[in-house]
Formats: sequence, structure tokens, C-alpha cells
Amino acid sequence: MNKNKIILFDLDGTLIDSTDAIVSTFKHSFKELNFDFTGDDENIKSLIGYPLDIMYKELGVDESKVWDFVDAYKNRYRIISREQTLLLENAYEAVYQASLFARVSVVTTKTRMYTMPLLEHFNIEQFFEIVTGRENVQNPKPHPEPILITLEQMNYDEKKDSVWMIGDTKLDLIAANDANVNSIGLLCGYGTEDELLKYTNIVKPDALSAITYIKSL
Repeated sequence: MNKNKIILFDLDGTLIDSTDAIVSTFKHSFKELNFDFTGDDENIKSLIGYPLDIMYKELGVDESKVWDFVDAYKNRYRIISREQTLLLENAYEAVYQASLFARVSVVTTKTRMYTMPLLEHFNIEQFFEIVTGRENVQNPKPHPEPILITLEQMNYDEKKDSVWMIGDTKLDLIAANDANVNSIGLLCGYGTEDELLKYTNIVKPDALSAITYIKSL
């Protein structure tokens, strides 16, 4: 079957729920490096999707110390990520169904080092052609580079292929708009409907409903 659709999935909040892992790891790093964090869980959650260094800066860590916190985060996250991360409901089915009629890849701000073990753990890595992580790009989402690099590696043919980016935050949608590809916002993650609708006119409850929609076109 000649698949002329390409579907790019974000990861956190789109296919997996790693909220507990992320929040607990941030708190662990604050404790380890004696940082007096005066915010709450919601402050951390509101930044999920951005690179770690930007998250730490936004949460008040001094720029000169940011990478110490990122290192502390990574050391801890590696240990706890699998048991504190869940595959979202219908996510396996979404990726499987997508793979039947489209070519499928992942575009995430997580590093591949943490992404690949999670994809293997949930037995979905088999469906993806390319997994583009933080270390594969100079500029993470909302910059279009992660999408453009992924499409290039997939030998995307703009005359034949229609491309869809599926994600749960404005970062995914802004990147899609700037890369000139279609996008669908999801409500199963970290973005609100009002915010997502500023950047796309298609918002769905979860990844499976997005795939059903694309398939019906």
C-alpha cells in the first residue's frame, strides 16, 4: 500500500502521561541542589513541553546553575521514568491504526536517551520510522526545525505527502504552522482548548480520535 500520509506524534501528553515522573524529578533536583522552590506542581506542569533548561529558568533557577539542575534531573529521571509513566488510554491503538494507512514518526522535546526506553517499554517503538529528540536539533519546538528534520529523514515528497502534527500544547501547533504542515491539538495533555484553538482549527479529545479524523478525510 502506498502510504501518502505522514503523521508526527508529540510524546508527553499526547501518547504518554509522565506528569508524576516529571514533577517528582523536578522536586528531587530542587532538594538535591538546595533550591528554595516557592511554586507548586501546577507551575511545573504548565511548562511541560519546553526543554528542561528553559523550564528551570522559568521556575527561577539562576542561568549559571541551570545545567547543574538539568544533570540532576536526568540522573534521577533515568531511574524512575518507567515506573512513573503511563501510556495514555487509546494511545497504543492510535499509533497502531495510524501505522496501517500512514508513515509515522515521533517529534519530542524529550531526549532520545529517555524516549527510546519508554517506547520500547510500551511496545510502540515498532510503529515509528524516525524518533526526533532534543539532541537531534539545534532549536526545539515551537521552532519548526524538529518537524522539518524529521520530514527530511523520511524523504518527504511535498507533491504527494500530506503531513499531520498531533500534539497537546501550543508548542506542537506553532511548530506545525511554521513548518507549513497540518496540525491537530489534543485535550488529553497539558494544553487547554482555548489555547489550542488559537493555533489550529482542529481539536480532539485524544490521539485515537485524531487518527480516526485523519483517516476519514
